[in-house]
Amino acid sequence: MNGVSGEKLLSPDFMVKLDQLSFVSRKIFMGKLRGERISKRRGESVEFADHRSYVMGDDLRFLDWNIFARLEKLFIKLFLQEEDLHVSVLIDVSKSMDWGRPNKAHYARQIAAAIAYVGLVNFDRVSLYAYSNGLQDEIRGIRGRRLIPRVIDFLTRLPSEGVSHLAAAGKQFAIRHPHQGIVLIVSDFFEKGGYEEGFRYLLGRKYDLYALQVLSPEELEPPLVGDLRLTDVEDDDVAEVTISRALINRYKQNLQAYCGQLREYCAARGVSYLFTSTQVPFDQVVLSYFRARGLLK
Repeated sequence: MNGVSGEKLLSPDFMVKLDQLSFVSRKIFMGKLRGERISKRRGESVEFADHRSYVMGDDLRFLDWNIFARLEKLFIKLFLQEEDLHVSVLIDVSKSMDWGRPNKAHYARQIAAAIAYVGLVNFDRVSLYAYSNGLQDEIRGIRGRRLIPRVIDFLTRLPSEGVSHLAAAGKQFAIRHPHQGIVLIVSDFFEKGGYEEGFRYLLGRKYDLYALQVLSPEELEPPLVGDLRLTDVEDDDVAEVTISRALINRYKQNLQAYCGQLREYCAARGVSYLFTSTQVPFDQVVLSYFRARGLLK
């Protein structure tokens, strides 16, 4: 698939609902709970914090002349500095995502668009990273509502190609993105090499990490029967099988076990895991699932 379908990623009505949302977090951010968004560092905002004695080299613009008039001593005014919140989405654009009805690739891009929208309208720092066998494309560190069309165009034009390799993408992302903040991975997490190494790179940076696993209805309930020659869409591996009810049941048990292991892996490491079928309206994931898991309020 060369880019997503012509269907709009975000409707005007849904964007009105997104305007009411903002990000929250479970983790400590610069000494305070995220959501307060004010750091202990001193800066140049309009919110006064404290005074300290003047020392050679201080910016004279911040001298408090009222105190000087009373005490004949020089003091510098200190202000609380508002801290940028970094919000990043790692979106899987490998071939396996271009599957199902509704299509996983389109669904994932809708989720990414919604998350980016919330960040931009709240003037957070937003980054989008498309990955398959490593990072493929990115928009990094943008801020402000005016850049929403750029995000939509970026997501719409992304092709679905290559083999998913979260380890390579996670390593590259951790190097390029040293800022603490919220990171959401949107993927089916079908990783032949395993997902653990990729998560380890991300966990090492102490991001506030969310993992959204997206599967299609056809993957959950395969409509297959008879003798088939199956080809892996990512690496062209071929298997000839006879599909029986017993084989379908075993497949479903294995898939359930795989998803359960991913969920338990995430839970043990403080990663917030969410699962959805593309049959679930994506706006429900954003407005209900993400709120329930503490990503949005």
